Amino acid sequence: MKPEDCHINYIELLAHDLVKTKVFYTAVFNWKFTDYGEHYIAFDNSGMQGGFEKTTAPIVNGALIVLYHSNLQEIKTKVVEAGGLISKEIFEFPGGRRFHFLDPSGNDLAIWSDNK
Repeated sequence: MKPEDCHINYIELLAHDLVKTKVFYTAVFNWKFTDYGEHYIAFDNSGMQGGFEKTTAPIVNGALIVLYHSNLQEIKTKVVEAGGLISKEIFEFPGGRRFHFLDPSGNDLAIWSDNK
């Protein structure tokens, strides 16, 4: 199913140990995982797709809500015009491109697109 503009599409969490993370979520919730190198694992079979990014930093708020939009430039302009602050400029990753922003309360979110 094609993602819809402006809908929450993905959630990313931080983890210190990806192997332990996979073992835990598989044993408790029966989630399925796909490895993307040493620093990232994606999960499904959870109700919503998501992933874990490896970090060595202390985890304070390890969740990143990721929305989808078919036109990153258009939605980025709207984010800025509405008072959001860009925290990470548009970058490419396997499967698409995305940027991160802070909402007016300081929550960090991301918007991705599979359109180049």
